Amino acid sequence: MYIGIDIGGTSIKIGIVDGNGEIIYHDSTLTKVELGYKKVKDNLIDLINKAIKFSKSEGYDIKSIGIGVPGIADPNSDYIVYATNLKWTNVPLGKDLKSNYDIPIYIDNDATVAGIAESVKGVTKGYKNSVFLTLGTGVGSGIIINDRVYSGSHNKGAEIGHIIVGENFYDCNCGNNGCLETFTSATAIAKYTNKLINEGNNDEEFMKALKSNDDLIDTKLVFELAKKGNKLAIKSVERMTDYLAIGLANIINLIDPDIIAIGGGVSKAGEYLIEKINKKIINYVIFKEGKITQIRLSKLGNEAGIIGAALISEYK
Repeated sequence: MYIGIDIGGTSIKIGIVDGNGEIIYHDSTLTKVELGYKKVKDNLIDLINKAIKFSKSEGYDIKSIGIGVPGIADPNSDYIVYATNLKWTNVPLGKDLKSNYDIPIYIDNDATVAGIAESVKGVTKGYKNSVFLTLGTGVGSGIIINDRVYSGSHNKGAEIGHIIVGENFYDCNCGNNGCLETFTSATAIAKYTNKLINEGNNDEEFMKALKSNDDLIDTKLVFELAKKGNKLAIKSVERMTDYLAIGLANIINLIDPDIIAIGGGVSKAGEYLIEKINKKIINYVIFKEGKITQIRLSKLGNEAGIIGAALISEYK
């Protein structure tokens, strides 16, 4: 059995997971980022202690503890280098936890562990080489090559959201201009749609729908209207999928994975999104004949963080 922990900006979720990715115990608590690192760490330790107590009562042997964090982790130093949603910079989470437990502890990026979960129980199961891309507020990613997580020589790789795909009208939070994230995330879709409106594209149908949506431009609204044929929404969706196809083609041309899974809030657009990507991606990949990387919707939802974190040790 394995313990998997998903640390998010709102909550910390923990589970005991078997080798098949089945969660047999679950618990959670609020993260309370505002209370600072020490309090979050103490709350995390309380969760782990409860999970270990349960495992002992059931006669389970815990092989390892895995943690997914929304940021960059350095397994060599056991520090979280940077996690913006947690307001953490260079915190010794791995080091602190290892001083409390005589169990192997692994920490990795949350998108990477979600990619592991998809390989264990999701749409990429059975494929040795896969990429997981989560399109949400930002763009996260995980790369698995030959059934092993690939994070680069300095554990700072697999940042697909920050590959440069073109010049954009605003800079990325990382400081660069043209990152894939600024074209394909939920934030990017909202910003570009708002730009169109500010430039005078006041489509009556779109504005009426926007008003009924509490004046909130979000991915769901844009894609729903695009599916109905709204010209303003279609313009936004076409631009987003153009750049997403370019980004995915770059991945395919570089590492030729078996499959790329798309998750996150934007993926709720469903097969409509996948169909558009597949039609466009063929224009950018080098090899257009024979077998080509599959583009699929991810299968797992909120469970992915716990499952993937629990099984980090099996993919290292």
